[in-house]
Amino acid sequence: MSWTTKPSATTKIALRAEPYCTQAMKDRWTKDLLPRYATKEAALLPILHDLQHEYRYIAYQAMVEVGSFLSLHPAMVMDTVTFYEEFHTEPVGKCVIGVCQSIACEVCGHKKLLDHVRTRLGIEPHETTDDGKFTLLALECLGSCDTAPVALLNETLHENLTIATLDALIDEAGRTNASDGHH
Repeated sequence: MSWTTKPSATTKIALRAEPYCTQAMKDRWTKDLLPRYATKEAALLPILHDLQHEYRYIAYQAMVEVGSFLSLHPAMVMDTVTFYEEFHTEPVGKCVIGVCQSIACEVCGHKKLLDHVRTRLGIEPHETTDDGKFTLLALECLGSCDTAPVALLNETLHENLTIATLDALIDEAGRTNASDGHH
């Protein structure tokens, strides 16, 4: 096997003129989050959750901005973002469907659900439909093994799923996205 080198030291991060971490966000974090923690570093996860909620992903520029705000090296912020499966570094669809693929869900038929969504939406796990409405994820254990198979739709857990109930959820999400842009 041969190794291919990449010029990673010269990689440029696309920047937008408007910051992801707005002054209003920083003011809110300073007032509401930082006082709860012994160190600024301890507020990293709640801040990342706030950004993910606001933008549906965490851009590399936002990681640099969070690092600056919390006096952390951007690599530490990026390590945290990429460690947790729930954070996205690329834009995702308006409705994120995360099908659990744990052992309990596997025994209870998660593969049929995942294959059905693949076919219905025409995407593979970790892909987004061309219209930007749906992203499909294959997730590790969601901690609801007694109600398997389960899936998250925009962070809401749905239990004891069948193809019919999952279809109804996808239909509803499609209607909601069409009417107000949110799920």
